Amino acid sequence: MTKIKNIQDVSFGTPIGISMGNVTAYSSDYDTVDPLIYKSRSHFRSYVDDIYMGHKWQCVEFARRWLYTNKGYIFNDVAMAYEIFNLRSVRDIVNNNELALNAFENGAKRLPEVGSLLIWDEGGEFEETGHVAIITAVFNDKVYIAEQNMAFAPWPNGQNYSREIKAKLGSNGDYWLHCPSDGSTILGWLIQTDDETDALISSLPEPAVFNIEACTAPAQNKANTPWLNLANDDEYAFFQMMAGHRLSCDDASALRYYRISPQAHLALETATDELHQMFMHATDYVLEHPELLEKFGLPKNLNEKIKRSWSNRANQLVTSRFDFSMSEHGLKVYEYNCDSASCYMEVGKVQGKWLKHFQVKGGTDAGTDLFSHLVKAWQARAIDSVIHILQDDDPEETYHALFMKNAIEAAGHQCKILVGIDSLTCNENNEIEDSAGIKIQWIWKTWAWETALDEIRANQDDVTNKAQHKKPHKPSLSDVLLNDNIMVFEPLWTLIPSNKAILPVLCMLFPNHPYLLNTSFELTDELKQTGYVSKPIVGRCGANIKIIDENKQVIAEKSGNFETREQIYQTLFPLPYVEDKYVQVCTFTANGHYAGSGVRVDSSMIIDKDSDCLALQCKHDV
Repeated sequence: MTKIKNIQDVSFGTPIGISMGNVTAYSSDYDTVDPLIYKSRSHFRSYVDDIYMGHKWQCVEFARRWLYTNKGYIFNDVAMAYEIFNLRSVRDIVNNNELALNAFENGAKRLPEVGSLLIWDEGGEFEETGHVAIITAVFNDKVYIAEQNMAFAPWPNGQNYSREIKAKLGSNGDYWLHCPSDGSTILGWLIQTDDETDALISSLPEPAVFNIEACTAPAQNKANTPWLNLANDDEYAFFQMMAGHRLSCDDASALRYYRISPQAHLALETATDELHQMFMHATDYVLEHPELLEKFGLPKNLNEKIKRSWSNRANQLVTSRFDFSMSEHGLKVYEYNCDSASCYMEVGKVQGKWLKHFQVKGGTDAGTDLFSHLVKAWQARAIDSVIHILQDDDPEETYHALFMKNAIEAAGHQCKILVGIDSLTCNENNEIEDSAGIKIQWIWKTWAWETALDEIRANQDDVTNKAQHKKPHKPSLSDVLLNDNIMVFEPLWTLIPSNKAILPVLCMLFPNHPYLLNTSFELTDELKQTGYVSKPIVGRCGANIKIIDENKQVIAEKSGNFETREQIYQTLFPLPYVEDKYVQVCTFTANGHYAGSGVRVDSSMIIDKDSDCLALQCKHDV
């Protein structure tokens, strides 16, 4: 918003008024931010009782803080204030349940109440954001409101509200609020009530629209005909790994694909964008609280380096993946994979070619835009030399590396793939070079960061001495990835959101959130009663996961190499079982936003490295 400066304005963070419940409103004049007080982005995040309220000192932050203080509930995070008008529930933090929230358009017959949320649409002085205020008193001819980020001057003496807005009661009982500024529009008000009389009714989808449907491709006569273009390196590598033109390792699933409704697709997109922001908030919180960071099991001598990575490169995440369970029982996130590659080519290229080859109609490839979003993400990176892709000599990593190379080159960058690191050397200036003498400055890797950390743990190496080598030598993986002269994608800070220790932190910051499963560092009585899943805080491909039901019976488990790592415990919320397969939905991000979807399926309840990635189609709206 553009504000007119006032001689009474006070600097950023200065109290300007106190509303009901002793809730303070603060000046949000960002032109006057004191860099000695607000040293980093973490200092702009507002928490009450360790629950995230919002960005200091925005209108949304005040509204959420006011409701929590006075009512005990909060609404979910939104990107823009006007989006609050579309919410239909709030989360009761005190009683651990969800309460109905109904919207009433300006001119409705139901008057607002004390504690109602007053919402402005985007436009005018509110540009692309909209605005939200709390209604603190209601009269036939006016309302009093309390708010932040509207003005920077203190409220009048003795007044517990920021301003009044003129109202008019119509002859039919319709209640109208005057919008006091040109070019802006008051959408209406939101009331926490179960009574929908005169409310703006949003047709909420039936739970069944979130069920995943198993389908069979119609063009069965094409089952034994080629469809991958073997002249393309990435497709040839995929063909070699699969030993043929096939998407499934299971012959019984050779013609199977899955479909989701448009409502389910929209829900996945919304959840992905919101959860990404939630995980970023939680990452910031962890890095500001040493006692929490300790639970992530990271080498202590890396902590400062991780914090610097977050401070310098918080917006440099190219891509990531969420794992969901989705059905009529709800949409829940299992974890966030931020720092290593898996399933990108299957979703971004192969499933689309498969759907086209088998003439699957009636919908859209759910991963059709993933490649173009990745290209845009790489275009947004200020890269001034060759990007080296580091991978192991592994068939799956090979086609992922080739797929990403295509995206990087389509973005206009030079790219070179290196298999392993044996060809790299480190010169006297601690500069790492490839076999052609090209200096390594930018890296995208298929390895997880934990691979390098395991090397450090095994060697009891002090990363602060990594730069002390003076003689030319063969670098280790940690030498390469932790070199201060090399920028790695995804950044070092992705160790935090990718670590499952962040899941209990999210539950603390966003209690009772509809996308989150109750997760704890300890096995609680509540988890025992519902059934639970134990997971190592680090691990890949389902390794060392154990599922225990409410009768304390182990109903699924996988072995692996992470049995010595600390565990977290998560409420049991099984994957949907769709025609003899458990189906997990994966969504992908680019630049922190939704970019596409796919599925992984298995006869086991635990998805692992051998689980199939089958085609996912979003049905056309009818």
